[in-house]
Amino acid sequence: MSVMTHRRGARRLALAAAGTTGLLLAVPAAATANVRAPGAGPAAAPAVTSARAVQAGGWRQVAPERREGRVRLALPEPTGPRRVGTTSLHLIDRSRRDPWTSPAPRELMVSLWYPARGAAGHPRAPWFPPAASELYEQQTSQGLRTPLDGVDFPVTHGHEGAPVAVRPGGHPVVLYSPGYGAERELNTALVEDLASRGYVVVTIDHTHESGIVEFPGGRVERGRTPPKPSPRDYARALRVRVDDARFVLDELAALDSGRNPDAEHRGLPRGVRGSLDLSKVGMFGHSFGGATAAQAMARDRRIRAGIDLDGSVDGPVQYTGLGRPFMLMANATHGRGNDPSWARFWRHLRGWRLQLRLRDSGHQTYTDVAPLVRQLENALPLPPDVVAEMTERIGTIDPGTAVAAQRAYIGSFFDLHLRRHDDRLLSGPSPRHPEIEFVP
Repeated sequence: MSVMTHRRGARRLALAAAGTTGLLLAVPAAATANVRAPGAGPAAAPAVTSARAVQAGGWRQVAPERREGRVRLALPEPTGPRRVGTTSLHLIDRSRRDPWTSPAPRELMVSLWYPARGAAGHPRAPWFPPAASELYEQQTSQGLRTPLDGVDFPVTHGHEGAPVAVRPGGHPVVLYSPGYGAERELNTALVEDLASRGYVVVTIDHTHESGIVEFPGGRVERGRTPPKPSPRDYARALRVRVDDARFVLDELAALDSGRNPDAEHRGLPRGVRGSLDLSKVGMFGHSFGGATAAQAMARDRRIRAGIDLDGSVDGPVQYTGLGRPFMLMANATHGRGNDPSWARFWRHLRGWRLQLRLRDSGHQTYTDVAPLVRQLENALPLPPDVVAEMTERIGTIDPGTAVAAQRAYIGSFFDLHLRRHDDRLLSGPSPRHPEIEFVP
């Protein structure tokens, strides 16, 4: 049994949490390695003009917006033909006790990103909801050893509560799972782009493992995982994540069919019901989220195709493999040669398979870290050792180039395996993206 509630805007409340740690836009150290990576009323997103696009190296780079002495970081604009809508859902699985806070039932926050029919009157959503944003800013400032005075986090390109574009048969659905200890917001650039191409993308926060999760009313739940996770801790987290993903699919089916009466009167965007084609479901994730995608596919045949963005493959699936399409995308120093889990998994993949490597990249290149940290370097006098550490995490590849390549290959993969549309990008190296290497 479940309860679903809709959040149209978070409450801006004072935070009780303090003493946090972390680096800008980063996740706990356990999730940054390749191997074992494993207030006062509703707040609307500020009205801002689109971020300035700067041509550099053949790619449209995103520069932060400067206004009245402040700098607002910016995400790259989506490349698809559709406007993007977004909404958040609070899900409660009363059939499960939360593994981190038992005996409370399992609660999740997820966001839906979808092609919108129109955006008039629907403000653009903030990157993080207000209470979580304040806490995340504290973490970032401490990690950078630099106050973020005069710097604002991005506004997304998703319009809150915009009506869903109608498509006969519905839109294909893609689930997204973040890295270990990370939040669902940290891959917004890729998620928004898929939505603009006609997918409904559902991003999942794995409560009490994700570092910061904001629920309706401004309640914030923090991560409760061990500071130095053991293999047993990772295995437990993976089981929980897979159960989360399967529960979310159940809830989407109920929502799409109208079987969830609680959701019917929560102000959901017009057109949600009947807009999901759950016969065409894919899943991708970064780092430990990539392992989650693989293991969830092994457990649930509703997931037809999956992508692992630079994460080791934990769980039984590395030994049992999959008979459905799967793609591995690695950073410049990661691959089957130095990650035994990838080598095992690759040998046991019985369906369509592909491994790609992004040149000059780091583990966090596959998140919003890359485009945002470079903007922040230009906005603040960061300590040199902090800049060096972040460069190690995001590599030396131009951020605009990296984002464009990821969007192109992820979109091409799901187009091929969920829509049966082949643009031939996955057939071999392309002069459009020379930074992508095909690994035999």
